[in-house]
Amino acid sequence: MATMPFLEIDSFKLIPLSSSSLCVCPCRPLCSKTLIFSRPSSNLNHIGLVFDGSKGVLRFGQKGILTYRRLITAVARAEPEGNAKEEDLVSESQQKSSEVRKRIVFGLGIGITVGGVVLAGGWIFTVAFAVAVFIGAREYFQLVRSRGITAGMTPPPRYVSRVCYVICALMPILTMYFGQIDVSVTSAAFIVATALLLQRGNPRFAQLSSAIFGLFYCGYLPSFWVKLRCGLSAPALNTRIGAVWPIHLGGQAHWTVGLVATLVSFSSIIAADTFAFLGGRAYGRTPLTSISPKKTWEGTIVGFCGCIAISVILSKIFNWPTSLLSGIAFGVLNFFGSVFGDLTESMIKRDAGVKESGSLIPGHGGILDRVDSYLFTGALAYSFVKTFLPPLVV
Repeated sequence: MATMPFLEIDSFKLIPLSSSSLCVCPCRPLCSKTLIFSRPSSNLNHIGLVFDGSKGVLRFGQKGILTYRRLITAVARAEPEGNAKEEDLVSESQQKSSEVRKRIVFGLGIGITVGGVVLAGGWIFTVAFAVAVFIGAREYFQLVRSRGITAGMTPPPRYVSRVCYVICALMPILTMYFGQIDVSVTSAAFIVATALLLQRGNPRFAQLSSAIFGLFYCGYLPSFWVKLRCGLSAPALNTRIGAVWPIHLGGQAHWTVGLVATLVSFSSIIAADTFAFLGGRAYGRTPLTSISPKKTWEGTIVGFCGCIAISVILSKIFNWPTSLLSGIAFGVLNFFGSVFGDLTESMIKRDAGVKESGSLIPGHGGILDRVDSYLFTGALAYSFVKTFLPPLVV
């Protein structure tokens, strides 16, 4: 064995020195040679295949031997693990990069579309909002019917859920048409409750509670954005941008208190989410709550500061609200509304046992995943502006 020549094996293929150097055919005797790996495995420092006459053995260092019939299996198992791990890391990195690009592209598309709809206002804003509400309500009732939630409660019948989709979508339209929503919400709740109580079988309180909350969460709360954007139609006279706004697009009268308040509120929410994400990635150490383990106190604090900063900056740009204290208070309100909405949807998804509410938007999940921060904020923003910032004061 001391004078035995060596043949090398690369990671995947056997490379003999010549065509007659390695033969396992039973018709001819095997030469005495040793095969080793050119790049040793992390688990095996030395693997030798010894051919001695007609008998072949596979030697693992000095610990034992196997017959040459298991050569292929041994070579496959002895491939360097580092290469496989590197390939997995490269594949995972490429997948993450693709997801990030997808999120950015679709995020920009959504932002531009939403910005145009908000600027348009009126029925364009209301109908677009109603479509989003319909999809969000559908996702909510699908979550309610998911295996994770139904394991502990009885969901509403499918026909009741479908009726709720439609009622939720009608709420923004009725708000725009009548100027208020209280009567429509009360009527809708009465209709749904009657349908559940008169159903066949054994009506359950869980059915009523989940359905009524769905009407409140997916229909009533979003309708406040219509009241804010379209209901507060007093001109924001201090807004300089209105003076240069094209007359064929409405001129200065187009820039109402509702439009400015909606833009400031939307921008503050986006800033809160963005800064919280970046702050959590950079400094996040302390979990905020078990409902959403990825959220941290450090990220939340950074998001809070970013939200207030954007609110104050935009209030200076639009000259609304004119008071610095009002701008700060408006930012604080938007921040807490966005966090509360985000955590509420996270709690629903956790109980449902899903990561995302849907797959409508590539890289972003469902509608509820994108608008969860806005659901409670609309009602808070409208109440704040209506109560503390009347048009004659701003």
